[in-house]
Amino acid sequence: MRGLAVFISDIRNCKSKEAEIKRINKELANIRSKFKGDKALDGYSKKKYVCKLLFIFLLGHDIDFGHMEAVNLLSSNKYTEKQIGYLFISVLVNSNSELIRLINNAIKNDLSSRNPTFMCLALHCIANVGSREMAEAFASEIPRILVAGDTMDSVKQSAALCLLRLYKTSPDLVLMGEWTSRVVHLLNDQHMGVVTAAISLITCLSQKNPDEFKTCVSLAVSRLSRIVSSASTDLQDYTYYFVPAPWLSCKLLRLLQCYPPPEDGAVKGRLVECLETILNKAQEPPKSKKVQHSNAKNAILFEAISLIIHYDSEPNLLVRACNQLGQFLQHRETNLRYLALESMCTLASSEFSHEAVKTHIETVINALKTERDVSVRQRAADLLYAMCDRSNAKQIVAEMLSYLETADYSIREEMVLKVAILAEKYAVDYSWYVDTILNLIRIAGDYVSEEVWYRVIQIVINRDDVQGYAAKTVFEALQAPACHENMVKVGGYILGEFGNLIAGDPRSSPLVQFNLLHSKFHLCSVPTRALLLSAYIKFINLFPETKVTIQEVLRCDSQIRNSDVELQQRAATVLEEMPPFPERESSILAKLKKKKGPGAVSVTELDDSKREAGELNGGGERATDSAAMAASNASTPSPSADLLGIRSSAPMGAAPAAAGSLLVDVFSEAGPAAPAAAVNNDGFLRELEQPTDTSDSLLVEGSGDADSAPPSEDPAAPLPDADDLLNKFVCKNNGVLFENQLLQIGIKSEYRQNLGRMYLFYGNKTSVQFASFSTTVSCPGELQSHILFNAPLNVQSKPVEPLVEGGAQIQQVLNIECLSDFSDAPLLNIKFRYGGALQNLTLKLPVTINKFFQPTEMTSQDFFQRWKQLSQPQQEAQKISKPTTAWTPRSSSQRYIAGFGSALLDNVDPNPENYVCAGVIQTKGQQVGCLLRLEPNAQAQVSVTLHLAQCERRAQQQVELETEGIERKDGEREKKDREIRLFFFLASLRSKQSCCPPTHTAPLHSQTLTSPSPQAAGVRAPAENMLRGQLSASDQLSLLSACDDLQEAVEEPSSSSACDDLQEAVETFFPGEFYPSVSSCDEPAGGCRGAFFIQVSSILLSAPVTTCRRL
Repeated sequence: MRGLAVFISDIRNCKSKEAEIKRINKELANIRSKFKGDKALDGYSKKKYVCKLLFIFLLGHDIDFGHMEAVNLLSSNKYTEKQIGYLFISVLVNSNSELIRLINNAIKNDLSSRNPTFMCLALHCIANVGSREMAEAFASEIPRILVAGDTMDSVKQSAALCLLRLYKTSPDLVLMGEWTSRVVHLLNDQHMGVVTAAISLITCLSQKNPDEFKTCVSLAVSRLSRIVSSASTDLQDYTYYFVPAPWLSCKLLRLLQCYPPPEDGAVKGRLVECLETILNKAQEPPKSKKVQHSNAKNAILFEAISLIIHYDSEPNLLVRACNQLGQFLQHRETNLRYLALESMCTLASSEFSHEAVKTHIETVINALKTERDVSVRQRAADLLYAMCDRSNAKQIVAEMLSYLETADYSIREEMVLKVAILAEKYAVDYSWYVDTILNLIRIAGDYVSEEVWYRVIQIVINRDDVQGYAAKTVFEALQAPACHENMVKVGGYILGEFGNLIAGDPRSSPLVQFNLLHSKFHLCSVPTRALLLSAYIKFINLFPETKVTIQEVLRCDSQIRNSDVELQQRAATVLEEMPPFPERESSILAKLKKKKGPGAVSVTELDDSKREAGELNGGGERATDSAAMAASNASTPSPSADLLGIRSSAPMGAAPAAAGSLLVDVFSEAGPAAPAAAVNNDGFLRELEQPTDTSDSLLVEGSGDADSAPPSEDPAAPLPDADDLLNKFVCKNNGVLFENQLLQIGIKSEYRQNLGRMYLFYGNKTSVQFASFSTTVSCPGELQSHILFNAPLNVQSKPVEPLVEGGAQIQQVLNIECLSDFSDAPLLNIKFRYGGALQNLTLKLPVTINKFFQPTEMTSQDFFQRWKQLSQPQQEAQKISKPTTAWTPRSSSQRYIAGFGSALLDNVDPNPENYVCAGVIQTKGQQVGCLLRLEPNAQAQVSVTLHLAQCERRAQQQVELETEGIERKDGEREKKDREIRLFFFLASLRSKQSCCPPTHTAPLHSQTLTSPSPQAAGVRAPAENMLRGQLSASDQLSLLSACDDLQEAVEEPSSSSACDDLQEAVETFFPGEFYPSVSSCDEPAGGCRGAFFIQVSSILLSAPVTTCRRL
């Protein structure tokens, strides 16, 4: 085309931009006149003018005509004309053009022509335009061309790449369906170009639909094996600088990274062999000194290492890959060093290769110091962060701090965050952590965010052993002439809180501390000044002698007239103390008092009954039966007081002594009734979802959506250290349950009576997304054996999100109901996929029976009476064990013992070294009282004796059945007489022998009874308390004497007349119509007692009883 060449030459010869525009406008006018002329142009002329328009467009000028002429060129049978037409359309035609239909018709004609050249041109045009209209028109046609047997190889390549382009732009329109298996088998095609194009398409499709294309794994491994094992001469057409098919090899390795390791042993073995061959070839001397050879060779090597890291299942390959990357760390090529550092960052997260990565720590530190390229230094810092653990934390943090002084400004903020995280995560002692953060503020204070110094203050506040050291260290740091503002903030807060710990030294007296802080005051911003003013208020409270000095200094500074309102208000607080306000009573409490009368509990009394709240089970979370929670709800709650956000108050109508009397109800003859009102009124219990009656409510699967169903693999066995993790939470409710390189599981829980709520926090510690994340709660062992009858635990869980992004955290809520006593802990199974590999672990949930303890106060006399009474073998458990750590002083150990859940009773045991506790296990069906004694001895052993009220519980159920038939008579006198007779019957038959008669509770007097003593007076104290108001003094003595005789007859069978004595006493004190005659008994004491049991049962039931039931 001579005319085109002349035009291009004219444009190049233009001396100025104006001349160029003038020449272009002249040519456009000429072309426009040619297109609008009456004379029809031939194909050559159209091609020439369309090429000129295309060249003008490429120069940056707009073209608004000539499109129809380009479309007409598509119908030409000449290749050059059709090529120019497709080229013009690909570059200039908009996807919304009105000519799209004409273009689509021309493309369809070319695709059906079976001319491979025309078909390739049409496919290229479709891929270049890639509009949705073209996808709708050809998405079903192109797969047919791709898999057709008579299609030429060049057309298959173009069809595969064209289909890939359409799938990326409109994935919903490209449906493979029946073509899937045939497309996968293109990996076995003889033509390497077809395989290369097909594997790009399959890789993209398998990322969205991995299950449909999972058969490609075996074919990819087979093809990769043939390429790796071949010589450079076997694939001459596809050998690049002595490396056979490097692009295809990289694509195959990248495709395999879309799937987990092959399950077929033969395929997996063949793949491992290929990876080993690639690693071995990397050690061979290069066959060419040209850079293209090393680039191709290293490209395959790095893709193979990426696949090894993705599988994370072959320790040998991981270590070899780490060693190979270690050689690249000192390579003269900067790109190789960068890639090696980046790959080793991922290797450091694997448990198999972490130790191997740590061996290169010196090389990485040297790279951090000496590399010229800032991107390489940043990768070195990332690798140091990834390889850090407790063994090398101090060294790595020190090196990063040293580098931070000269680090590039672009990476300083990231470096500061890494140092802060490592210092907190791997702190061997908190004094080192304080030193590290203060140095961090000193070196790079401008890049230390508020979260960093907030955290160091939080840790110092919660650690008593580091507060004095922190105050001393920050005091010394503030003495520097140039001090960063963040350091002043930390110093103001710590000295204001803990300055008294160093005030004894004259060099750091209160006035010295104040003068030091105030010397920085005028150089700080307004928020920092406000913090310092608050510190001055604390100084006045801690050191009253500094009040005058501080006020004088502030008056001179005129802070009270400062333009900033915040500073003005705080300065006024320092100079003029707020007057004490009269204590105002809540209007709601006043209204409640008015309804309840003068005996209602006041706010002051409620405040006095508060207990110290903490992580331990016996803390403030337990106090639901006391009125202390009402006082806390009456005041303004602190934002951080209730981490779970589910704290609520106990009912206001509950009597203060309710908690103290609950244990008496359980251990004495009085039957413990469940406090229904407290349950109904408690906000915590009301928030819980009530468990359903269906049988599958015990096992709840906390999975996500149906699309993210968990894998079919069975749950893993509990971790070997599951019991140790469980034991950490016996005496606390909050903390980290489990943590490894990938996942961290935190727990926050709260229990009220027989109900509990547990918050599980799953944190992704990696930068990679967790897929198919699911959890399952199950109850094994002893709990499982009760499922068909009465399940001991009812656990309900809310679903979790199936995807956990890198660095993110999700939350799951478990609602727990204790139905009866249990010993096994529920199991929590977590499944997710990390990098395609299934992660399956099982833990024990920290739900133990002591979580449902209700602490109860008792006096010394009541405690030991109950203790001696509960002496049956089934009522007592004792264990002697050696502690794993040194026994702490009593002041420190009380907090942990109280965390067991029961009330720690002071001044009860004669031995002051012993610990005595009492509590009630709250379940839905019953309440079981428990007494506990912890007896440390001089040999560092601990004896624990635990008594359970099992016998009383069964006896209560037995007698409740026997007394169901008692007919209630009118009149309070007869009702009281019958209760007296029932109590006398139970009290007189109480014994320590195996034939223990049933016991029951007297409804009217259960709160005032005292348990019988064990010295032949098991019925004396109850009888005294019960009958004092009913019998005269002489009658009481006679009756008690008869009861003592019966007790002796039971313990010493030699006395057989006790039954007659007691019969005479009963006939004397009870109406005759309720007591039929009892003949004398010549049987041994056991039979005598059985006969007496029959007779008295007949009295109580007003019906003849002929059998003696022995428990």
